[in-house]
Amino acid sequence: MVREKVMTKNIKALLKNEDGWTFVETLIVISIVLILTSTVGFMAFRYVGKAKIVAARTQIENLSMALDTYFMDNRRYPLEEQGLVSLWEKPILEPVPKDWDGPYLRKNPAKDPWDNDYEYVVPGPNGLPYGISSLGADGTPGGEEDAKDINSWEN
Repeated sequence: MVREKVMTKNIKALLKNEDGWTFVETLIVISIVLILTSTVGFMAFRYVGKAKIVAARTQIENLSMALDTYFMDNRRYPLEEQGLVSLWEKPILEPVPKDWDGPYLRKNPAKDPWDNDYEYVVPGPNGLPYGISSLGADGTPGGEEDAKDINSWEN
């Protein structure tokens, strides 16, 4: 019984002396967490531009496959004036395809990752039947890195 009282007294003394973290220790821990978070944030931000370029290339490839399917049904590609929306709804501009069997996409053609419309030209460059392009992050022809144009006729 005496031993239990001594142990209880010792435990209470230990708990009483434990004050927790000091203000300086708390600031140091917060600083370390902020430094680690900002480093990870900057690293992730660097890959956002690359991810948008990959998304644009994938969307252009999907639009190209849908255009080829449209061609198989209608024996022609949509006119430039009919646009890529012809893959989603039957064109109303002449010549209206009588064998249209769409929609050829799961949803209305999306904008590029920078919220610009894809450019669709008929005929396409280099003797191709059509061309699809995204003007990149800057929305103007040309550019470098994430502002570089992404075209269906280039790798």
